[in-house]
Amino acid sequence: MKVLDLQCSQGHVFEGWFGSEADFQSQKQRELVQCPLCNDHQVHKRLSAPRLNLGARPPAAVHPGRDASQHVNADADVGRAAGSAQAPASAAVGSIGHGEAAALPHALHAAWLRLARHIAKNTEDVGDAFAQEARRIHHGEAPERGIRGQATAEEAMELLEEGVAVLPLPLPVAAKETLQ
Repeated sequence: MKVLDLQCSQGHVFEGWFGSEADFQSQKQRELVQCPLCNDHQVHKRLSAPRLNLGARPPAAVHPGRDASQHVNADADVGRAAGSAQAPASAAVGSIGHGEAAALPHALHAAWLRLARHIAKNTEDVGDAFAQEARRIHHGEAPERGIRGQATAEEAMELLEEGVAVLPLPLPVAAKETLQ
């Protein structure tokens, strides 16, 4: 099994699992590989290192002249020295480890996909009839419910001008399907 780091032309980074390099190339050629966020088929492999399990992580370095307890509380001392009860935002950002910072885009993509799936699960897809159905609901001609679908930019602006609350929200195809 090959796990590849992939990126679409829009800059979204995601992971793909393939039986072999030939499987990846075959699926890419047939446009079966697409970004789970924007459905872009222009996908390429990113450089990635293999995961090597070489044992436990070494303990964090301790600055000379400090014992371990002083090292752990260094960020709290910075916050107190600045005259605040809490460490400043820059100290909080600075305390994120390299691995955590690298995982942040993946966590955001995963959260976005969970939200998109929740929306897809809890709304009715009315397709191209979105503008008409939204107006019918707004005027009480159809039962009130959550809907989603497609509308042109002009239709969306007209709905907003009429007082119909709409929000453009591109849902990736992966949000509407079950994972294999």
